[in-house]
Amino acid sequence: QVQLVESGGGLVQPGGSLRLSCAVSVSFFSFRAMGWYRQAPGKQRELVATTTIGGITNYADSVKGRFTTSRDNAKNTVYLQMNSLKPEDTAVYYCNAQGVRVHWGQGTQVTVSS
Repeated sequence: QVQLVESGGGLVQPGGSLRLSCAVSVSFFSFRAMGWYRQAPGKQRELVATTTIGGITNYADSVKGRFTTSRDNAKNTVYLQMNSLKPEDTAVYYCNAQGVRVHWGQGTQVTVSS
């Protein structure tokens, strides 16, 4: 059974940084892509970034230049480095693994507030 576990969320001031982690229970080379999404209160879940297994990443325009994805193949873990955070980045952040099926983690809360 595929499990994804996000961590690293929290409360941060505007302009601050956080790094989210997503640990996958199987090799993420089993999937064609890994993604980060977020859902703010009262809004639909939206794409933050997706990275193909070949390493090509697409970012949402709202996070380009501020967020960066990376991965640790040995740990089956992907990361989302978030810099210059803004209040509008406040959301629950989810990672997913895209293969024959799409698997989701439980999410981690990120709150950007002074």
